[in-house]
Amino acid sequence: MEQSARWNGTAGNAWVDMQELLDGMFRPFEELLVDAVIQAGASRVLDIGCGTGGTTLAISRALGTGGNCIGVDISEPMIDLAHARAIAEGSAARFICTDAQTYDFEPASADIVVSRFGVMFFDDPAAAFANLRRAAKPGTALKLIVWRSAADNPFMTTAEHAAAPLLPGIPAREPNGPGQFAFADPARVDSILLASGWADLDLQPLDIACTLLETELERYFTRLGLIAPVLREADDATRRRVISTVRAAFEPYVDGTKVRFTAACWMVSARAAD
Repeated sequence: MEQSARWNGTAGNAWVDMQELLDGMFRPFEELLVDAVIQAGASRVLDIGCGTGGTTLAISRALGTGGNCIGVDISEPMIDLAHARAIAEGSAARFICTDAQTYDFEPASADIVVSRFGVMFFDDPAAAFANLRRAAKPGTALKLIVWRSAADNPFMTTAEHAAAPLLPGIPAREPNGPGQFAFADPARVDSILLASGWADLDLQPLDIACTLLETELERYFTRLGLIAPVLREADDATRRRVISTVRAAFEPYVDGTKVRFTAACWMVSARAAD
C-alpha cells in the first residue's frame, strides 16, 4: 500500500510533469529494450512498471500492426498520461493501472516481459515474478533494466548527501526494501528469479551516458528523489539554502548547457522455465 500511495500521489504526479525530461534522459535504455524485443522475435509484450508509457509506445511503434503491447503500472496519473499519449499518436499499445504483483494476467499470453526501471518497487518480488511467470509462455524472454548500487551511481545520491546536513528527515535507503537500488545485488536477483519460475539467468553491466539540460537540473532534484517530499515541507529560507547547496554539489556533472552522468545498471536476462 505504501508504494501505491507514493506513485498515486506526489511521486507519480512529478513523473507525469517531467515525462519529456525523463524520457529523453533514459532514451538509451528504451532503445535497448526495443532492440531486445525485435531480436527475440516477440510480438506479445508486457512492459512492467511502464510509467508514462514511453518504452511501451516505442516497442509498439517498432512492431507495427503485428504487435500486441501492454504496459502495466500501479500509478493512475502515469497510466492516464500513457493512455493519452497512445491516443495522440494512434498507437495500438494498451495500458492497465494495476499492481503487477497480484494482477490476474491472461495465462501464457506474453512472449516477452520487459521493464525499464519498473520492477524494483514490489513489496514481495518473488510473488511478483511468479505472477509474471504465469503470464508468460514457456521460454518467454525476460529483459529487465535495473539500477546497480547507490555507490555505483553517485549522481543519483548527490542531492540527498548534499542536503542531509540542512534537511533533517530525509528517509534512509533500505538496501533490500522496495526502491531504486533494490536489485543491485546480483545474488539477490538470482534467488528471486530462480524461486519464481525463471531460468537461464544472466546479468550484464550497463554503463550508459545520460544527459539533461542544465536549465532542468534544479527542477529535477527538487521534484524527484528522496529530498523532494522533505523539501516541500521546509520553510522558504531552508528551501533556498538546500537548493543552493545541492546545485553546487552537482557542479562536477555540469558541462556547459548539459548535465552529464553515467547510469550504472544491470541488464537482467532470463527465460520462463518449462
